[in-house]
Amino acid sequence: MGVKEVDVHMTVGNGATSYANNSAHQKIGISKAKYVLDESLKEMFADDGFPDCFKMVDLGCSSGPNTLSVVAQIIGTILRVRRLNNVDELPEMEVFLNDLEGNDFNNLFKLLPSFYKKLKEATGNEAIRCFVSGLPGSFYGRLFPSKTLNFVYSSFSLQWLSKIPEGLEDNKENIHMAMASPPGIFEAYATQYRRDFTTFLTSRGQEMVRGGRMVLTFVGRSVEDPSTRDDCAHFTLLASSLIEMVNEGLVKESDLHSFNMPIYTPSKQEVEGVIHNEGSFNLEKFEPFLVPWDAHVKHEDHTRGRISQLGAEGSVPDHIRGKLVSDFIRAYTEPVLASHFGSSIIDNLYGRYAKKLAEYLAREQPSFFNIIICLSKK
Repeated sequence: MGVKEVDVHMTVGNGATSYANNSAHQKIGISKAKYVLDESLKEMFADDGFPDCFKMVDLGCSSGPNTLSVVAQIIGTILRVRRLNNVDELPEMEVFLNDLEGNDFNNLFKLLPSFYKKLKEATGNEAIRCFVSGLPGSFYGRLFPSKTLNFVYSSFSLQWLSKIPEGLEDNKENIHMAMASPPGIFEAYATQYRRDFTTFLTSRGQEMVRGGRMVLTFVGRSVEDPSTRDDCAHFTLLASSLIEMVNEGLVKESDLHSFNMPIYTPSKQEVEGVIHNEGSFNLEKFEPFLVPWDAHVKHEDHTRGRISQLGAEGSVPDHIRGKLVSDFIRAYTEPVLASHFGSSIIDNLYGRYAKKLAEYLAREQPSFFNIIICLSKK
């Protein structure tokens, strides 16, 4: 397919299939990374003291409720550390929320009044000054002046590539790296990843102050060789749903053959290699963790009426699990698929996908392999 940049964004609004209402899975991942975030902030202040104005950015912030909850967590940690160090004066904080131009910033900004109210209640002091603003633009490039940022945070965004890799013409009915993909497909994805992550690190290296920290969480790969294990089986099932629709004449075969997801899940060795070769940061922490595909189902708010019947011992029936996992994946894949195949196929596609997921979850217990790293600016 022709190489093109992609305007990646989550499904906007507050509808049933929106990211705002289907990001409970990411929330679980964020909670698992909390201790690394807290420890990184404590170490930074222990090493470099407290700036008069703490400048931070959430890169790839999206538009759901998770964004401001993480900001609140970071502010809470800063205030606790300052109190432990007998620093009474409250700092000024400048918080930038970054994502691509297609992000639903309006939905995010509507949450700010509630955020400020809770912040005031939590601190019990009106003197705290926290200035939050939106910053549209790609993090694969410069976003800030030199040496201005103290802290960079990103959650489940760095697996997205800046563009479709070159050389995927032979991937045909695979919409991502799959065990059935030709060998050149893996290298094409890996090459684009190395280029993008290097650009990301170089840009942040120029923007951050010496001793500043980055905490990054993203979906990774559990094996070094992607041809030996299908860590992206959820995309294989999605491709299978599209193939069905091609066979029924609902999707053009040429459209399927020219589509690939702009996502790459790196291995531990790849992440460490790029960080070492780029050279702007020290790798302070590297923590992998697993999150089951359906982990958020147990956290789902059943009062919304989406789960009407529980199985034995309170378990969620497979068809409901399949639907909820489909909704979660739809919230971040629908915009890319709709822009390529058209919006008219979307409900049909994800309906089929939910059934395939239900069948798969009935016999397998798959998990996403996630990575959290902490970097310090040299």
